[in-house]
Amino acid sequence: MTEEAPVALTAPPAAAPPARIHRHWTEHGLVFVAPFLLTYALFLLWPLVSGLGMSVRSENIAGTGAEFVGLDNYVEAIGDPDVWASLWNTVWFTVLSTVPLVVVGLVLALLAHHLRFVQWLWRLSWFAPFLLPSGVVGLLFLWVIFPSDFGFADQALAAVGLHPGIGWLTDERYAMLSIVLTTLWWTVGFNFLLYLAALQAIPSHLYEAAELDGAGPRQRLRHITLPMLGRTTGVVVVLQVLASLKVFDQIYIMTGGGPDESTRPILQYVYDAGFTGYRIGYASAVSYLFFALILIVSLVQLRLSRRHREENSR
Repeated sequence: MTEEAPVALTAPPAAAPPARIHRHWTEHGLVFVAPFLLTYALFLLWPLVSGLGMSVRSENIAGTGAEFVGLDNYVEAIGDPDVWASLWNTVWFTVLSTVPLVVVGLVLALLAHHLRFVQWLWRLSWFAPFLLPSGVVGLLFLWVIFPSDFGFADQALAAVGLHPGIGWLTDERYAMLSIVLTTLWWTVGFNFLLYLAALQAIPSHLYEAAELDGAGPRQRLRHITLPMLGRTTGVVVVLQVLASLKVFDQIYIMTGGGPDESTRPILQYVYDAGFTGYRIGYASAVSYLFFALILIVSLVQLRLSRRHREENSR
């Protein structure tokens, strides 16, 4: 019997690696974000550039006969007393609304966090108004809460022995305050939710250690809860100031800027100048000046919050 020569076992040739396809868009994932980028450019970047072009022309609502006027619209806006009056109304609303919206949101979050019964009901009832559309909220307070003599607000005053019949939305002394109360009831749920999430993220062992050291509820609130909520408070304040500066819906529905334009915000003035006065170019110039103001406020708040964090970290 003859032996067969051993067959050398050789590994099969490795398959050649597929040629790498150099596709810049695929490698960096731009294909997946292209729909978002297109939408962003179409509905934000293009209107931004287009509005800037309108602001240097005598554009009207019909889009005809526009001429280049340079910075004339901006110069006129800076010298327009109605612009400054509506800007003051906006700033005054921001001052009146920011503090209670932050403080009440914090208090509601503390209550919801420490209540031990039907927590879901408290959380739902305090956050639910934030889900309502601005039109529903405006009409609710216009026709149910603030009507003179028969509104809920006047009935509440009469129930405690005070004189009803206050012109909540028709008296210059109370109109802005009424809008602030409406905004507080409507939007405080958002700040409440942010604070509640931050409270739930505080480690429980900090409270346990403080309790073992004899710290009472007030001391734990002052030395643990509030410092741990510092960053959240900064975020809430920034978001609230920016949201209040952009107020429009509830004022337009409830007072239309009255009485005697005492509640008209800057955005409503832009609306009136563009769609009632048919001066789209001038309205665009006013809106870009207001945009510059919001940008400055945002940068200042960002700088202050960053400095505050640096001081606390030392």
